Amino acid sequence: MNIIQIKEMIAAERHKYEMLINVFDESLLTNEIKSIDNEMAQMQTFDVEVSKRLNQKKKNLENKLSKLSEIKKFFNSVDLYYEMLEKEYSEELADEFEKESKNVCTLLQDFWIETLLDGKFDNNSAVLTVHSGAGGEEAQDWAEMLARMYVRYAEKQGYVVSIMDIMPGDGAGIKSETLLIEGDKAYGYLSCESGVHRLVRLSPFDANNRRHTSFASVEVSPLIEKTDEIEINPKDLKIDTYRSSGAGGQHVNKTESAVRITHLPTKIVVACQNERSQIQNRERAMQMLAGKLAEKVEREKREAEMKARGESKKIEWGSQIRSYVLHPYNMVKDHRTNLETSDTTGVLDGEIQSFINEFLKLKVSGNE
Repeated sequence: MNIIQIKEMIAAERHKYEMLINVFDESLLTNEIKSIDNEMAQMQTFDVEVSKRLNQKKKNLENKLSKLSEIKKFFNSVDLYYEMLEKEYSEELADEFEKESKNVCTLLQDFWIETLLDGKFDNNSAVLTVHSGAGGEEAQDWAEMLARMYVRYAEKQGYVVSIMDIMPGDGAGIKSETLLIEGDKAYGYLSCESGVHRLVRLSPFDANNRRHTSFASVEVSPLIEKTDEIEINPKDLKIDTYRSSGAGGQHVNKTESAVRITHLPTKIVVACQNERSQIQNRERAMQMLAGKLAEKVEREKREAEMKARGESKKIEWGSQIRSYVLHPYNMVKDHRTNLETSDTTGVLDGEIQSFINEFLKLKVSGNE
């Protein structure tokens, strides 16, 4: 890439930079970090969960502040780079400038995508559930692969992941798994993953090594910290307790500490079994239920808006959104945006941000 091409690339991204410095205020981010430090210093008793949440929030803010500083530093010195290259061109300096330019443009893209997350609950943590489709062990194994993909994605994003509920498969994989993914804008990003995911591969469970197609569905809702924000009538709830089915210690699997709540009017079911006490599991399950009810209201609101505009396309959770083909070739294709890649290993290891970004851009254009 020569100096003219680099200039054109930076010129194309400058408007994003100008928008960025208007949207993100460094002083506000700094004050938020100080506020978290003060809150932690004033804690009367140490609470592991609260401390974990605050530390994660602080880490996300510091990371954002660092990236913002790097971007501003680059654009403040870009004219100096131009001057140096025009005065005395060298391949080494040009390569260094190109590398830094591409890095900053990537950071800008990430910040710009973040500005697209303006939904009511986009800043919240996410509750993500993977369900296996019909097909026994084949589908259950695919569901487990998909759950792992989201765990790896969350880890790469710096989020904190907890398994809230799991139903093991019949010999392999899982029938369902619910993950709590805590972090800034986790729901905003992961809500793009709701839908049916299709896998095509040579089956490891088929003695004849034939090609199989498996399906698994993903459901994402925000975690509502204060459940009183959502009106829930206690008379509408059916609450069951049972013993945890996952790995546990001296207490977890010996008492009926796991909680399952059914919201009778909507038939929404949530379950939590990873906390140590029934009270804690019930509280967390209520947060999950509040999130599912809130997401349902928002989804119905979007559908009504589309209907009012005369659009026939439905926004529904059950639509197939992505195919993962491992045989006879390698390809992952998103059917909503037509974005595809041959790096199936990377995608299944959590490299899904490009798919999320493309869908967010599509939502903003109003064509989803």
